[in-house]
Amino acid sequence: MIDLYYWPTPNGHKITMFLEEAGLAYDIKPVNIGKGEQFKPDFLAIAPNNRMPAIVDHKPADGGAPISVFESGAILLYLGEKTGQFIPKDSRGRVAALEWLFWQMGGLGPMLGQNNHFRAYAPEKIPYAMDRYGKEADRLFGVLDKRLSGREFLAGAYSIADMASYPWAVTHERQGVDIAAFPNVKAWLDRIGARPATQRAYALGPKYRPEQAPVMDEEQRRILFGQTSASIASGAHTAKA
Repeated sequence: MIDLYYWPTPNGHKITMFLEEAGLAYDIKPVNIGKGEQFKPDFLAIAPNNRMPAIVDHKPADGGAPISVFESGAILLYLGEKTGQFIPKDSRGRVAALEWLFWQMGGLGPMLGQNNHFRAYAPEKIPYAMDRYGKEADRLFGVLDKRLSGREFLAGAYSIADMASYPWAVTHERQGVDIAAFPNVKAWLDRIGARPATQRAYALGPKYRPEQAPVMDEEQRRILFGQTSASIASGAHTAKA
């Protein structure tokens, strides 16, 4: 059994996509990030960066004590190696899958996250920031579209690289990206979105966060966007009672 510390965000969806594809037994432990549950001591013990998702594998391959893993890319790699699924077996295919996994972790996710923040959550519209991250989102979709030219998936067969990138790329409307300009990406999104495991994974989201686009109050904004090293050290990051 795997405990999955989860909230229905792009990074959370990555892991449910893998678990559903692989048919692994898992138990969801919801972490409501708008209420500051990511700062609870039991969660911080396995995810010291106070970000979800994280997992605890109670039956690791070595038969030893439970293993905890944080960071979505590390979790995908761990699960792929544990099951022998969704990572190419040949060395060249494995390199390609890891390249595109790290491309998502270092580029697509962070840049689209910033773009969405300045478009949807920033208290004031900052033209420079919106232009900067909007252009970078467009560039990254261009990189993705070029990679997918003549390919069904990023690294040959469907892999952890696709599972990592799909939940971010599928937010193209929120990103202000015209998906019609990227036909290879659109076809790839359609292929992955049609997979039963993807549909099962995304069906979990409304069970934990029924609203489509949550409206943040000032306390939620402080919890999500107001953290510093001082607030982490002092514990002044939790929601007020």
